[in-house]
Amino acid sequence: MPDRDTLNDRDRAFIGKQKMFFVATAPRGDDGLINVSPKGLDGTFAVIDDRTVAYLDLTGSGVETIAHLRENGRICVMFCAFDGPPNILRIQGTGDVVEPGDDGFVGLASRFPEVPGVRSIIRITVGRIADSCGFGVPRYDYAGQRDTLTKWAEKKGPDGVREYQAGKNRRSLDGLPGLPSLTP
Repeated sequence: MPDRDTLNDRDRAFIGKQKMFFVATAPRGDDGLINVSPKGLDGTFAVIDDRTVAYLDLTGSGVETIAHLRENGRICVMFCAFDGPPNILRIQGTGDVVEPGDDGFVGLASRFPEVPGVRSIIRITVGRIADSCGFGVPRYDYAGQRDTLTKWAEKKGPDGVREYQAGKNRRSLDGLPGLPSLTP
């Protein structure tokens, strides 16, 4: 299919069947680190409209995606079929970070299940959609969701998660600011 700038029904159906996606960002400079993160807890990705998608950003050991988006906004989300017909779908665009307490967070959050440890919602305005064959992607059998992250966040509780974020999510590996709500 030719590149385009809006999601169609085929894209929505493909995205809805995938159990995993990847997010890639990079800082502006030549010497910065490129980041690729796997994602995929059930219900954490949503198509908002034909030109907007979003996903729940759960607490993690790094804050690269957030820092890169705050610096330059560039992002690519990739879905690839590990079962069924081969296909790869890339959504390239401009992302922004919506933290709890920000305008619009509650409305966006209503599109997702309640998950402990939510750090933000990453909202992406689609700039380009590219569909390719995926013939070289191996087949894998889906064995189920991991519950490690949600159990960790439940055990820590909201205060413990916030304390963890304050220690791990203030700055990216490149030294870029992470979560503004954590920066004094």
